[in-house]
Amino acid sequence: MSQEFDDEFSFQALMGDVKPLQQDTALHKKSYEVDPNHLLRRKAAVSLEEELPEYLTLDNAPMLKPDDIIGFKKSGVQDGVFRKLRLGKYPLQAKLDLHRKSLSQARDEIVHFLKQSLRLEARTLLLVHGKGHNSNPPALMKSYVAFWLQQIDEVLCVHSAQPFHGGSGAVYIMLKKSPDKKLENRERHQKRLG
Repeated sequence: MSQEFDDEFSFQALMGDVKPLQQDTALHKKSYEVDPNHLLRRKAAVSLEEELPEYLTLDNAPMLKPDDIIGFKKSGVQDGVFRKLRLGKYPLQAKLDLHRKSLSQARDEIVHFLKQSLRLEARTLLLVHGKGHNSNPPALMKSYVAFWLQQIDEVLCVHSAQPFHGGSGAVYIMLKKSPDKKLENRERHQKRLG
């Protein structure tokens, strides 16, 4: 019994000047820099909710070549998700073919197609625009489609399709999740972790 008393007494002596911590949780503040170009792109992004396809200009677009590969992703899209889209690994939920359409018709159909896809909660789409070898100038439709898709806020990433889906004459599109789907995913992942 005296050994136990000595151990407790020596422990008390060692801990005599120790003060308890006021807070026992660490705060981790995430710090990141916002690129000025990112802010400009965000400001220029057009939401499909705005009902004004005129924002998607018919005046000019950076011209591409018929066999150029289209590819972009917005910030926040994981590299693995973009790679899977690029490789055509996601099941396609909707398709739009723009062959034999004017630029004005194509713009209106793209806006309608994307709105309808969002309503139906389709996220991975195939848009066939053609390569444009015979158009004047070459790749006219392709150039405008690539330019428009980058401006639409609901479009997360785009990449030219695999050869079995049309190659450089088509693009895969991934749309944002609906708020309901985001909540559903969050709940599913919480159940798995808990």
